[in-house]
Amino acid sequence: MTTTTVQTEFQALEDKLIEAELGPDPDFFQTYLDDQAVMVTEGNAAMMKEKVVAAHQPGAGPKFSRVQMSDMQIIDHGVAAVVICTGEYEMPGITHKLKFTRTWLKKPEGWRIVSGTVA
Repeated sequence: MTTTTVQTEFQALEDKLIEAELGPDPDFFQTYLDDQAVMVTEGNAAMMKEKVVAAHQPGAGPKFSRVQMSDMQIIDHGVAAVVICTGEYEMPGITHKLKFTRTWLKKPEGWRIVSGTVA
């Protein structure tokens, strides 16, 4: 399968997301999460942008020592793209494996995450 320009662009954005998780870097989430973005967590709780940004503040809680994404699929819908992947998050003594879906929308200011799920 040939990699498209959009897939290459999203791989770079997803790489930045991993760096932001490791940082942590709340500025990434402040920039790339749409103001009305809704993320649905494992317990079916909705997490709004402010909570995601707050969770990635330095010193806000346990931080990851390793983040690795696998089985990534990037589905291009023109003005939107869906990213499906499995993430492995490691903290001292704990490793979490989670499945993600993120929906990105092309807005005038660039690509923004408008929704996502984690299971």
